[in-house]
Amino acid sequence: MPRANPETLPKRADFLRAAARGRKVARPGFVVQVLKTTPDATLRIGFTASRKVGNAVHRNRARRRLRAAVRLELGTRALAGADIVVIARKDTAKVDFARMRADLGAILDQSFAPLAGPPADGPV
Repeated sequence: MPRANPETLPKRADFLRAAARGRKVARPGFVVQVLKTTPDATLRIGFTASRKVGNAVHRNRARRRLRAAVRLELGTRALAGADIVVIARKDTAKVDFARMRADLGAILDQSFAPLAGPPADGPV
C-alpha cells in the first residue's frame, strides 16, 4: 500500500476553515477536524496546542506525540483530498499511546469510509 506523504497546513486561515466547515471528533487526548476537499488534492495536516495544554515543554511534547501517532496511522492508509487539524488537549500527554493511535485510526477510517452504493445484485 502506498505511503501517504501529507503536506502541512501553511496558514491560519486553513485551520479556521477546517474548524468552521469541517467535521469535528473529540477524544480524551485530542480533537480532530476533517475538512474534505477535492478528491485529487493532497492530504494536508496541521497540529496545534493552545496554552491551556501547559507551558511550552508540555505543548511541544503533546504535538510530538500527536505527530507520531498520525505518522504511524497514515503509514497504513492511502488518503487524499482533505485538510486535517489535530488539536492537543490537556490529557494528550497522559493518554496511553496505543489508545491514542486506535482512536485516531477509528476517526480516519470513519471519515474516509467509502460511501455505500447500491447492492451488488442491483436495485431492489
